[in-house]
Amino acid sequence: QVQLVESGGGLVQAGGSLRLSCVGTRTIFNINAMGWYRQAPGKQRELVAGITSRGGTNYAESVKGRFTISTGNTKDTVYLQMNSLKPEDTAVYYCYVNFGYPPKEYWGQGTQVTVSS
Repeated sequence: QVQLVESGGGLVQAGGSLRLSCVGTRTIFNINAMGWYRQAPGKQRELVAGITSRGGTNYAESVKGRFTISTGNTKDTVYLQMNSLKPEDTAVYYCYVNFGYPPKEYWGQGTQVTVSS
């Protein structure tokens, strides 16, 4: 019923920046955590960044110091600021919202990020 709409992907040169956004079409109650996964060609899906309802964050080792996850004024909005992008960051990025108990998840449609060398 609730959809997560992603935006901000695109083509960028190495060293550049992109800001991904993810927003729910309706209010999501009882959010536990939000974040971003990515899937690169020939690679397994991996967690890029997550943030809990209390503000704690977790990042993949490969993006620490370069990516920053944050939430908006509303709890059903999440951003991913990506700086110093590398070609190995090329992937489809999916946002998620984990909510309720027992926990359930909504997923975004995915947005392509391509970093050229």
